Amino acid sequence: MTQDLYELLGVARDADGDTIKKAYRKLARQLHPDVNPDPESQERFKHVSAAYEVLSDPQKRASYDRGGDPFGGGFGGQGAGFSFSDIMDAFFGGNAGGGGGGGRGPRSRVRRGQDALIRIEVELAEAAFGVARELKVDTAVHCSSCAGSGAAPGSEPVTCETCHGHGEVAHVQRSFLGEIRTLRPCAACRGFGTVIPDPCRECAGDGRVRSRRTLTVKIPAGVDTGTRVQLTEQGEVGPGGGPAGDLYVEIHVAAHPTFERHGNDLHCTVTVPMTAAALGTTLTLPTLEADLDEGAGSGLETGFELAIPAGTQTGHEVALRGRGVPGLRGGRGDLIVTVAVETPTRLDARQEELLRELAALRGEEQPMGEVRAAHRSMFGRLRDAFTH
Repeated sequence: MTQDLYELLGVARDADGDTIKKAYRKLARQLHPDVNPDPESQERFKHVSAAYEVLSDPQKRASYDRGGDPFGGGFGGQGAGFSFSDIMDAFFGGNAGGGGGGGRGPRSRVRRGQDALIRIEVELAEAAFGVARELKVDTAVHCSSCAGSGAAPGSEPVTCETCHGHGEVAHVQRSFLGEIRTLRPCAACRGFGTVIPDPCRECAGDGRVRSRRTLTVKIPAGVDTGTRVQLTEQGEVGPGGGPAGDLYVEIHVAAHPTFERHGNDLHCTVTVPMTAAALGTTLTLPTLEADLDEGAGSGLETGFELAIPAGTQTGHEVALRGRGVPGLRGGRGDLIVTVAVETPTRLDARQEELLRELAALRGEEQPMGEVRAAHRSMFGRLRDAFTH
């Protein structure tokens, strides 16, 4: 090869390593046989790759700058190998062998543990006002025998004799490009660069064991079904003594016999006799606070009086402000009470007589009834508005 190697790559003689690598990547994307298969481009790609193989190696570059033969026998000969990963870098712009030990150097035995998820059921009052719960969780924890190292007490990992601590081994293959060298994770040490000759008997070299432990989780006021409470670093401990992941506690709120939750509002239905609805009355209703274990004697309001005005009809709603569920970000929803008027189904002779007298007094002995159009949905009203 008579052409100057710096001219082949289009860089100055004082160019640094990053500049040389960028220049090679740019030319490789243009000249690689998979992109440009004509013979002239293939030949030029060989020369560009050989130039990069010399200039990217500090010793070979120094020899070339002094006027020596950097190829050790000529281009394409025994010494003209170059890393296939550099070609992959040219197309993908990064570490072609990275992640998982196939890249630059050994991978660490110490890794972060996985997150864990458990689900618990709480009562509506507990979800509304908050509660502290004790949980029993079964997760991986640090092995106390080896302190997470994986090696038996008194021993330690040693350098792998196969890869000499690099975590990867080179495989050389000849092709029309010359010798292509690819790096693969070392099978002997699985890419760690070290091996454990005497693994810990408690954890079999993993650095962690499974254990059941008890945690206390504070569930904030206002949570709802599906809410997840995060406990930082309370999940699975990582291999090699790595940090623990997080533990997520997913909330499921049990159904309540009286109240139904919609967002931060509570809904309930109260049934009153026909006479009470007609004459009006006052009812005593329980609050959600009454469900708390410490409700009695704690100063919490466990009941309140609700006035039913005379003439109340079925479906009448009373909104009581600030008696619903507290919000996670402050504030509190409302309690919506729906009244259902109960009509008696069994009357004795005297009751029937009195009702007939009342009907006569009100002129309702033969009522005609009031016929009205059925309630239409919002969609139906919009449809009618567009069709008329």
